[in-house]
Amino acid sequence: MDNIVNGKQFAENLGGSGMSTGTISLIVIGIILLIIIMMYNSLVSKRNKVKEAFASIDVQLKKRYDLIPNILTIANKFMEHERSLLENITALRAQALKLDSSLGSIEGKLKLDGEIQRQMGQLMVNMENYPQLKSDQTMLQSMQTYNEVEEHIAAARRFYNAAVLDLNNATELFPSSIIATIFNFKQMPFFKVEDEKERQAINAQEFFK
Repeated sequence: MDNIVNGKQFAENLGGSGMSTGTISLIVIGIILLIIIMMYNSLVSKRNKVKEAFASIDVQLKKRYDLIPNILTIANKFMEHERSLLENITALRAQALKLDSSLGSIEGKLKLDGEIQRQMGQLMVNMENYPQLKSDQTMLQSMQTYNEVEEHIAAARRFYNAAVLDLNNATELFPSSIIATIFNFKQMPFFKVEDEKERQAINAQEFFK
């Protein structure tokens, strides 16, 4: 009889142990799924911050594009020898306006923006040779507004680069890099300024003193 009782207890203990192991397994699986969901949501949040930051840049770039025609129209009256430069800026602006505002167009838009900024900087340098243009009140007002937009672009650029750094780190660091690979989270380009002189926003006031 003792042997029978011991056998029942052993079976009951074995069954209890099996249920405990199953429960633990479910808990472990649940924790893993929760971690995966949290990492996925974190990646989505970081990508959305990049989108938000790029949208902020895009708004400021459009303000710049709206100002450029006014500046070029006034400059064209005085800067007869800068026709090629004025035409280049006009063509670059037209290209930039054709690009959409999706994340897929970021690299192209940032590259064009860098070239527009470089050409506009050159235009301002060349304005030094045209005293009448520098004293034109309409141009002075336009360039003051342009300078303010440039400062906003610089601020938006810093916000964008910070968001991109956060996202890119998450796509590289383990274990979130695994989730990023599975769900195709891609790294985004930084808003870089190639020329050391262009690392600061164009200050139009320097050219209209």
